[in-house]
Amino acid sequence: MTARLDYFSTAPQAMEILVKQEHYFHHQFRESATMSMTIWELVKLRVSQINQCAFCIDMHSKDAIKLGEQPERLYGLNAWRDMPMYTEQERVALAFAETLTAAQPISESQYQEILNTFGEQSMVDLTLAINAMNSWNRVVKTFQPAVGSF
Repeated sequence: MTARLDYFSTAPQAMEILVKQEHYFHHQFRESATMSMTIWELVKLRVSQINQCAFCIDMHSKDAIKLGEQPERLYGLNAWRDMPMYTEQERVALAFAETLTAAQPISESQYQEILNTFGEQSMVDLTLAINAMNSWNRVVKTFQPAVGSF
C-alpha cells in the first residue's frame, strides 16, 4: 500500500475497530432475510461516489462484480433514481445512505420506510454500515493509498 502514511501499522488497534465492523457486517448481511451483500456493496459504492473516494470506488466496484453484480447497475448508480434496474429494497437503502452521508435529518416517513423494509436489526446494521463507509472514505481520503493497491 503506497500512501502518505501506513495507517494500519501506525494505529493497528484503531484500524482493527473498522476491520472488525466489516467482519460483523459481512456476517450479518450474508445471513439476513431483509438485507443482502449486494445491497451492502451498492451502498458502499454509492457512499464512496458521494464522498469522491477513488480508492473505495475502485475497490467496491470490483467487490460488487465478484459478487455477481452487473456492470450496468454499477455504471448507473449515480442516477439510480431514474434507472429501472434497482429493486425497492435497494432504492430505500440508497436513499438512506445518501441522506446520512449528507448529514441530513431522517424524516419520520423515511424512518418508517426503512424500518418497514428492513426491520429493526437490519436498520441498525445498515445505519452503522453507512457510517462505517463514511469513516473509511475519510481515512482513505486523508492518507491516500494508491488506487488499485488493495
